[in-house]
Amino acid sequence: MKTKIFILAAMSFTMIGFAQKAELKAADKALKGGDAMAAKTALEGASSMIDGADAKYQAQYHFLRGKAYTELAKGGDSSAFTEAVSSFKNVIDIEEKSGKAKYTAESSQGLTQLSADLVNAAVADNGNKKFKEAGEKLYMSYKISPKDTIYLYYAASSAVNGAHYDQALSYYNELQEIGYDGSDIVYKATNVETGEVEPMDKVQRDLMVKSGTYKDPVDEKTPSKRAEIVKNTALIYGQLGQDDKALEAYAKARASNPDDVNLVLQEANLHYKMGDKDKFKSMMAKASEMEPDNADLHYNIGVINMEQGNLEEARASYRKALEVDPNYTNAQLNLSTTYVNEGNSLIDEMNSLGNSRSDIARYDELKQKKDDLFGEGAKILEDALKVTPDNQGVLSQLKNIYGAMGDNENFMRIKKLLGE
Repeated sequence: MKTKIFILAAMSFTMIGFAQKAELKAADKALKGGDAMAAKTALEGASSMIDGADAKYQAQYHFLRGKAYTELAKGGDSSAFTEAVSSFKNVIDIEEKSGKAKYTAESSQGLTQLSADLVNAAVADNGNKKFKEAGEKLYMSYKISPKDTIYLYYAASSAVNGAHYDQALSYYNELQEIGYDGSDIVYKATNVETGEVEPMDKVQRDLMVKSGTYKDPVDEKTPSKRAEIVKNTALIYGQLGQDDKALEAYAKARASNPDDVNLVLQEANLHYKMGDKDKFKSMMAKASEMEPDNADLHYNIGVINMEQGNLEEARASYRKALEVDPNYTNAQLNLSTTYVNEGNSLIDEMNSLGNSRSDIARYDELKQKKDDLFGEGAKILEDALKVTPDNQGVLSQLKNIYGAMGDNENFMRIKKLLGE
């Protein structure tokens, strides 16, 4: 009885082997006939038994499967890329363990071609604003060939363009883990005939220079992308509301790039968003020291000082902005407003005074001070009109100041200029 059971089991195993061979043969025939879908169907029939097959049949199965899914991917089935890559990698793993490399070379070629196809498909996806899909394809291409780290960088960029921040963050973190730098050397030379500087690969450039058709060879190093990666990481953490992680990323970026004023500005904006206006102000001051000729920096420092009621500091910042750009209209308007606001702050006390001699004297004193402050605000805007006489914002604010001062003559003059 035991012998009969053994024989039946052996016969059963042999029948499974024949089934596998038939389906693999059918898949191979279908591929040669250009019918990838029929090949896929045949291989699905063998899939449940393939794990128990000999290594040579496992390798053949995955090789044919890789070819079938590659053709399906070329036909427009984007999901087939993943299966094709997985199958070719399985071939290489199986044959490496078995010591027989029948399909390894072709599988490696298949992966190389898939990598190129994935990049081309990602370019098309980006053009169609399918940024998530583009990022996924570029990442897959990078995983096929980890030495091509530029694809991981482009994957992150695609994800950012589509505002897929979690996806981009994972790619940026991986770039930092592998120490991606992104700098490169561009080989250039001047075309003797045209005088144009042209980039080319090093061997070609050196040959062209040697032949005399090009001259003045230059090896131009492109900047590292590490600061950009850390900066984008910080921005993404900020977008995701993970402010503490964003601050850590900015600190790391600034430590390695202390002269990058944009990093200081972005961190300053994050502090502002978090409600720490004092830190924002100190960082903006640091940025203005780094770029003293940046009028916008001085203006923004003025704005935050103005919000905090530090009028003298605000005025100093607005004046610095105007030193850099004398026609900075918003700086002129805000500088004028600091005087108007200070004048308005006196009105409550004026209204609280009684009719005693001392109160009347105090009232006159405060009114004169208010009018002087309004007058200073008006003078700033009158100077602005000399440069831009039809600026509606300046004219409107000036009309309001003269109206508050009771200066009817100038009030009517400005109204006329406004066309009212």
